[in-house]
Amino acid sequence: MSIDRFDLVKECFEKKAVPAECPDGKPSDYFGELVFDRRKMQKYLDRRTLDALLDCIDVGKPLDPMTADKVAEGMKEWALEHHVTHVTHWFQPLTEGTAEKHDSLIEYDGNGGVIEKFDGRDLAQQEPDASSFPNGGIRATFEARGYTAWDPTSPVFIMDDTLCIPTVFIAYTGEALDYKTPLKKALKAVSDAAVPICKLFDPTVNKVYSYLGWEQEYFLVDESLYAARPDLMITGRTLMGHASSKSQQLDDHYFGAIPSRVAEFMRDLEIASHRLGIPVKTRHNEVAPNQFELAPIFGETNLANDQNQLLMNLMSKIARKHGFVVLLHEKPFEGVNGSGKHNNWSLGTDTGTLLMAPGKDALGNLQFVTFFVNVLAAVQRHNGLMKASIASATNAHRLGGNEAPPAIVSAFLGRAMTSVLHKLLEVPSDTPIEIAGKKGKSVGLVEIPEIFVDNTDRNRTSPFAFTGNRFEFRAVGSSANCAGAMTTLNAAVAEQLLDFKAALDVELAKGKALNVAVMDTLKPIIASIIDVVCFDGNGYAPEWVEEARFRGLDTETSVPEMIKEFTKPESVEMFRRTGVYTYKELEARNEVKWEMYIKKVQIESRVMVRMAINHIIPAAIDYKKRLLEEVALNNAVSGDNSGCAVELGLINQINYYIEEISAKADAMKKARKMANSIEDLYERAVAYHRIAEALNDLRRPIDKLEERVDNRTWPLPKYRELLFIS
Repeated sequence: MSIDRFDLVKECFEKKAVPAECPDGKPSDYFGELVFDRRKMQKYLDRRTLDALLDCIDVGKPLDPMTADKVAEGMKEWALEHHVTHVTHWFQPLTEGTAEKHDSLIEYDGNGGVIEKFDGRDLAQQEPDASSFPNGGIRATFEARGYTAWDPTSPVFIMDDTLCIPTVFIAYTGEALDYKTPLKKALKAVSDAAVPICKLFDPTVNKVYSYLGWEQEYFLVDESLYAARPDLMITGRTLMGHASSKSQQLDDHYFGAIPSRVAEFMRDLEIASHRLGIPVKTRHNEVAPNQFELAPIFGETNLANDQNQLLMNLMSKIARKHGFVVLLHEKPFEGVNGSGKHNNWSLGTDTGTLLMAPGKDALGNLQFVTFFVNVLAAVQRHNGLMKASIASATNAHRLGGNEAPPAIVSAFLGRAMTSVLHKLLEVPSDTPIEIAGKKGKSVGLVEIPEIFVDNTDRNRTSPFAFTGNRFEFRAVGSSANCAGAMTTLNAAVAEQLLDFKAALDVELAKGKALNVAVMDTLKPIIASIIDVVCFDGNGYAPEWVEEARFRGLDTETSVPEMIKEFTKPESVEMFRRTGVYTYKELEARNEVKWEMYIKKVQIESRVMVRMAINHIIPAAIDYKKRLLEEVALNNAVSGDNSGCAVELGLINQINYYIEEISAKADAMKKARKMANSIEDLYERAVAYHRIAEALNDLRRPIDKLEERVDNRTWPLPKYRELLFIS
């Protein structure tokens, strides 16, 4: 076993970069070539069909069956030109991944042969088994029927030989069983709530879009070393492993030169992404060794989320071609930074106005402040729910772990905007809000700095930070579906905007001018948030926990407890008002989240106990045997134990740690057995939370043994091999 490990390490170091297959031309020449986008629609659809489809996408008008057939006919023609043989409805069940069932395009032609068939019914709907996916009790085992239904707003794409149709996934009884359905409802809700407010500033606004720019962090490890680590293979993280002497403490990996093998992988990934219309733009080394990041250009939230799900699949597939495995777990290695998926979020109108950026005049700035303040109020109002939206067994290793983000959702504004809010409370409501530099300074103006994007420092300890023209929700986990967090955020903002508009209408009914009515409505909100959810200090500081608790912010660190936020009365009412979730759907999602938490911790516990018994203890005993043979040989020669102090000391230490590991492994098995006997899912999740905390107790003596057992006897690739191989 030890020889195998060293051969694996040697093999990894000897691997060469694989040349990327680059298409002819610039990225702009092949961008989106595998996507049925608007250019393809214009080419393959007649004018009437094209207009009807665009009305469906842009306005929400339904497609009649005849038009759907015409759309499918055009898609089929395009797909066959790319040698497509199968079609699938591509959807996002509550598994944190994607799902697909491939059907061949062939049908009998009535003459003993076959033809390629794809019509509007095939495009619009499929029927997967709804009881075989996580559903929280909505579908019993014998109630299997569920439906996938085409989402025209997310373009169809080709993956290998398959035409992939993005869809929603719902139960036979109508409840959402996926991430996309509630996300689309939340996006509609925030638009419906925002448009009436926007029309007060610009009557031509008809729609408000939610925008998302995700930043995907990930680790790469050599696939041969990965295969020698059962914990990595089964759980996605190392359940044991002593820290390397050198890890990230020199800060030399961050933004460093990208290793050649990794650069080739990144190049292939970018080409594949661009062909699928994913606008990846940024790539770089991250803080931890073998950790990297890529990020796209911002896009509409529903489409951006689909692209992130597609990209994670691409990453895993392409990495294998380069001898790598992608690790998307939030904390694959203890003692170095974990991986997140920062969600940069904003709102904008169909007239081109970005609502999270200052306007061109006092009225535009007032609109900006209106939405800026209401977003903060929504985050404060549903503080615990925001955290629950990103809570999971894997992301729990980052929350509160002295890296972004802390387990308290606060908002960083920066000195400039904090000053603006304070000044707005002090001046009369009719005071113009201007951008400094654009107009002459005069007494009474509330000034927003002209160079807005760079007018303040960044705060990487803040989970929800304002970064110039958007908010960055930094708490989303690297393996998560962004839709979970984006659904909650957009729904919460929608509810807050509904309440703001109702209060504003009362002020307008008093005959006040618009700017005065808006500020009179905003001031009580500003006063309620500025010293509660707004925090520009160090989110990692221990004293912040106590201060946050005093402010009334949620400081819970247990994932099972966080999940309960979804069915609290205020959450249920918010989702009901915005039409995003029914109470039945919320209950079901809680069940799914608790069950997923239990299973992930259960798997980790099983893997760790078995590795402790089957890998670690035998290796330690084998080394102890060699030490005992050395002592016996010394006794045979010298007649006593003189000169064996080191060996005897090691033997005693090994015995101590073996006994500790054995006892803690037995205790964990018993705890797991007791937890499994608990019928109530929430209570069982709470019991597994205690098991999750006990994993580190079992890990500690194993990592101590790693320092003492002979290097060639140790059965697992070590951190210094896993993290410094590229």
